[in-house]
Amino acid sequence: MLNSVKKKTTMPGLDILYRDEHFIVVNKPAGLFVHKSELDRRADYALHYVRDMAGCYVWPVHRLDRPTSGILVFACSRDAAGALSHEFSERRVEKTYLAVVRGYTLAEGVIDHPIASDKDSPSKHAVTAYTRLMTTELPYPVGPYDSARYSLVEVRPHTGRNHQIRRHFDHLFHPLIGDRVYGDGRHNRFIREHFGIERLLLAATSLFFTHPMTGHAICLNAPLALDMDHLIREMFV
Repeated sequence: MLNSVKKKTTMPGLDILYRDEHFIVVNKPAGLFVHKSELDRRADYALHYVRDMAGCYVWPVHRLDRPTSGILVFACSRDAAGALSHEFSERRVEKTYLAVVRGYTLAEGVIDHPIASDKDSPSKHAVTAYTRLMTTELPYPVGPYDSARYSLVEVRPHTGRNHQIRRHFDHLFHPLIGDRVYGDGRHNRFIREHFGIERLLLAATSLFFTHPMTGHAICLNAPLALDMDHLIREMFV
């Protein structure tokens, strides 16, 4: 029988969304690496905490960028990790994100634009679909304009390239708010100074897959972190 549990841990915001003998799924807070990284060897990482929570060694099935929050899956065995990773690579896992971006996007769209993992690698096919949920216009001058416009979008990546969502929306000239690499520094600074938040406004909010060991359909949803939830309510509601 598959069980869904919630449990507080010593890492604030790192809650268990689902657990069985094969997988443990958590809601990763923004700013936490998935595993130990050469970028900051002293930084905390999710694998360490999840291993302690599970009471056994765990394998990350997929990745979330450090500044991205939301659903993150770990496997409790190599076999389970390989089986579910295969579903990800075969694009049989449905992922949904929420993001706040600069400007008014189209009501919906599909971004089909190749992405390279680094400057020395060839570009690979990458596709991201999105739906605009809400827009807002704030009466504050940012950059050359007299007001600041933003869109709240639901994002469904069909492929899983490096920084795909962030790079695709930058390609559309609608960069994600809080993105220090691909974003607009003027709008990042405005949101930080006006709302007191400087995190990347991107969260993995739902995940659907077929359990490779049982064949059961697994549909998971993660609540937004309080800071992002409060910001969206203040900006858009």
